[in-house]
Amino acid sequence: MCAPSERPVRDARPDDLPRLRAIQTVTLAEPWPELLAAAVDGPPVCLVSADPEPVGYALAVVDDSTAYLAELAVAAGHRGEGRGSTLLSSLVDRLRGDDVDRLRVTVRAVDERARSFYDRHGFESADRLPDHYEAGDGLLLVRDL
Repeated sequence: MCAPSERPVRDARPDDLPRLRAIQTVTLAEPWPELLAAAVDGPPVCLVSADPEPVGYALAVVDDSTAYLAELAVAAGHRGEGRGSTLLSSLVDRLRGDDVDRLRVTVRAVDERARSFYDRHGFESADRLPDHYEAGDGLLLVRDL
């Protein structure tokens, strides 16, 4: 098994879309298929973890010096392998190179796993978002790059 830093991450390509959409549909409670379809041609920024087929992706929308991580998803059979961390790290590197200095993400307020993941990666809670999701409140998390 590869170490997390050795996991291949690359830009998404149009031919990745069917696999990414399958990951999105199964993994995310409230997926945004239209944004994913647009992102494979960029912008937005869409990176994939692949070996050789995509098993996860990170999708971010950039607005001047701030980016919003719209989706980070890893296929169930590949969670716990460091792929989400590698995708996030690669995304941060890309955004820094594009002169982005802040990254934002929203998570479900009750999702301890997601909150813990982003906490480990330097995000801090910035705001509570009442009724942000169909099933409840969200939290806006922010990280300086």
